[in-house]
Amino acid sequence: MRILIVDDEQPARERLRQLVDDFGVHEVVAEAANGGQAIAMASKHNPDVVLLDIRMPGVDGIETAHHLNSLDTPPAVVFTTAYDEYAIDAFEARAIGYVLKPVRRERLENALQHAARVTGQMLQQLTAESNLKSTRQHVCARVHGELRLIPVSNIYFCNADQKYVTVYHKDGIDLIDDSLKSLEEEFAETFVRIHRSVLVAIAHIGRLEKTSEGTTRVLLRNWQGKVDDDLIVSRRHLADVRRRLRRG
Repeated sequence: MRILIVDDEQPARERLRQLVDDFGVHEVVAEAANGGQAIAMASKHNPDVVLLDIRMPGVDGIETAHHLNSLDTPPAVVFTTAYDEYAIDAFEARAIGYVLKPVRRERLENALQHAARVTGQMLQQLTAESNLKSTRQHVCARVHGELRLIPVSNIYFCNADQKYVTVYHKDGIDLIDDSLKSLEEEFAETFVRIHRSVLVAIAHIGRLEKTSEGTTRVLLRNWQGKVDDDLIVSRRHLADVRRRLRRG
C-alpha cells in the first residue's frame, strides 16, 4: 500500500516510517507535519492509507480526516493517538482504525491490514462519543483538482444554487461539496439562515436595512463585493435573524 504519514513531531514520523519500511511490503509516499500539508500531499500522491496524528496544531486529525473524504478516492485512515480510554472506546465502537502511542510494530501491522475508509457519519459519531473536538474550523473547496481549506471565520455567507453551494469569503468565492443543510447543522452558532438558499455569518452582519420595496436585507461589515438580492431576508426568517443578532 501507498502510505502518507502525518504527525507534527518529526521523531514520531521517523518512527512510523521506519516501522513501515521494516514491513517491506508498503511504500511511504510522503510525510506531512500538519493537516494542511496532509491534504495537499494526499491530493498529490493519492495514498491508499494515511497514518494520521490527532493532536496537531491548526487543523487537527479529526478535521483532516473529514477533508480527506472530499478526495475523489478517499484514503483509508489509521489514527495515531495518545487519547484516554474513553476516546479509545469510541474509536472501537465506530470500527475506526487507531494505533496508540507509543506505536508498536504489531499494532501498526494489524491496523494496516484492517485499514478502512472513514465516512463523515463515522467521524461525527466518534466526536459525539468522545472528548474530541466536533466542529470543523475550515470547509474544503476543490480548486483546479486540489483541495483548498477555507477558514470558517473568513466566510461572509453561503449561497445554495441547485446542488452547488457557493462560499463567499475574505479571499474570494469558491464552490464546496457540503450541503447548506449540513453547514447549518454543523455551524449552528456561526451562521443564520436568512432564506431557504442563504446562510450568513452572524459575526459579519453589520445591520439590517429596509429596502424601497419594503423588504429587509442584510448589510455586511467590510464587504467589498456585489451581492445583488442574495441577502434579502425572507419574512419567514426575519424574526429569527433579529433574535440571533440581539443574542450575538
